[in-house]
Amino acid sequence: MSSSPPRTRPSHVSLRLAAVLAAAALVLTGCAGGAGTAGAASAAGAAAARTPDRAATAGPAAPAPDPVDWQACGTGFDCATVEVPVEYGSPRGERIELAVTRHRATDPDRRIGSLFVNPGGPGVSATEMVERIDVAHGTGPFSAEVVARFDVVGVDPRGVGDSEAVRCLTDEQRAAQAAEDRDPTIPGGKRFGRLLTDARTFTHGCLDHQSRTFLASLSTDNVARDLDQVRAALGEEQITFYGASYGTVVGPVYATLFPERVRQMVIDGPVDTDLWQNDPLRLLDDVEVSNERTLDAWFETCRAEGTAVCSFGDGDPEAAFDALVRQLEKRPLQVQPVDGLTPGGPLDGAAALEGVRAAAGNQALWPLLTAGLIGAEQGNGTLLHAMVSSVTVAPFGGPFATLQEPHTAVRCADWPEVDRLSDHHRAARTIAERHDRLGGRAAYSALSCALWPVDNRDRFTDVLDGAGAPPVLVVGGRLDNVSPHHWAEAMAERLDDAVLLTREGVGHTSYGTSGPCVDDAVDAVLIDGILPEDGTVCDVPPATTKPLAAPAGAGA
Repeated sequence: MSSSPPRTRPSHVSLRLAAVLAAAALVLTGCAGGAGTAGAASAAGAAAARTPDRAATAGPAAPAPDPVDWQACGTGFDCATVEVPVEYGSPRGERIELAVTRHRATDPDRRIGSLFVNPGGPGVSATEMVERIDVAHGTGPFSAEVVARFDVVGVDPRGVGDSEAVRCLTDEQRAAQAAEDRDPTIPGGKRFGRLLTDARTFTHGCLDHQSRTFLASLSTDNVARDLDQVRAALGEEQITFYGASYGTVVGPVYATLFPERVRQMVIDGPVDTDLWQNDPLRLLDDVEVSNERTLDAWFETCRAEGTAVCSFGDGDPEAAFDALVRQLEKRPLQVQPVDGLTPGGPLDGAAALEGVRAAAGNQALWPLLTAGLIGAEQGNGTLLHAMVSSVTVAPFGGPFATLQEPHTAVRCADWPEVDRLSDHHRAARTIAERHDRLGGRAAYSALSCALWPVDNRDRFTDVLDGAGAPPVLVVGGRLDNVSPHHWAEAMAERLDDAVLLTREGVGHTSYGTSGPCVDDAVDAVLIDGILPEDGTVCDVPPATTKPLAAPAGAGA
């Protein structure tokens, strides 16, 4: 273990999409706006419920870590690094440093313990999530009571953020791929031969920048073991855990390996862990269908609200949308840079589809989506381009996903072999036959894993049931553009002891964005270990497509 020097709080690139609402409101209206993105019995006695085989999967014991040597890195914040083995099968071998940030409990006399958080991706920085806590302004990803009662701890997973982030492309290669012309009518956006060349460039580049051993070690079971090393370094007997999106894989793995060390757990926007472990191409197909359903929901709402509210398409938004995409493919708009919103550049049909996919999946951004589509029709592509440039962990890959390298590396380490190109062709045909507007990006999105240059020979395949851990709260959105609701149902069924809470409305993950029904339920679990009734449903205010009004004189 070694301490890190004090760090300044970085810009939160991975969470930038949520900030587009405020930045765009400033551009459109001249007004600043903002959007916000518990005592249970100990589970120690449940450890005996684990089978001997399950306990053995945790691997050889790593040396006990030294206590964390914290360094102040902001008001209320501490930073450090914790050394862990690269391979837990060789626990005294090569080691790597994990970046750790905590926000200290603001009411230390009532402190419960440490709340470990993982915001997902894979590829999103957990330390950055913690650094969003702003007590002075009462903002951040967690409620004031949670921040009062817990040290909130973010550990950047190995290969992510400040924990030796995976690198597979040079800056020049990344820029060149982002600038390439893509055809939205072709699966994957380019001819298959070009996609295959890109995948070879990517995977060879991964080996140029990292060792085979390191790439093979990036699996989620190792991430869970890393969390347990940090827990030990903190001197905690148990942790409380909140995970979102891919963090809902991390949580169940931890609860399966170390059930007696879980105090309470909430998973939000869950992944179907059976598909994650066993059928990733079907998993990606489910995500594509969910993307399309959220765009369909925007169309339906625009039409239902009428032209007085949503004038795009004059009552037929689908036809207007298709016409706009075709027009942008013929004559892309040149977007000028706008500080804090978009770096500028061409907006063609393929890029517009990517921006629309991002905005349609978050009903808080629907007014911007409407304004962006109307603006693009009138020759102003600023808002749509802003949405494109804010997509940082796209489920279907680059060039717009700026965290794509760690994202892909973790997936390929976790997933079973998908090296038969015929399987990728079949999956692409399935998408193409649906004629979905957003399907092009999804096709061949796992091609790099087909060529992945290392094998994870001890891939963790146990059912992620968390047997022996306390009851888990599973929060699923009714219309989630990344995690369809049936994944939440499957997660609640697969876990040994879980309760399902459903949030109505459109959006990926629910805590902190959906109102007091969800927030109070999550807080009650984290703080007091009190779960809602299984099957509880939380309503949210109805979504609107009513666009933000541009100021007089705003032009193209």
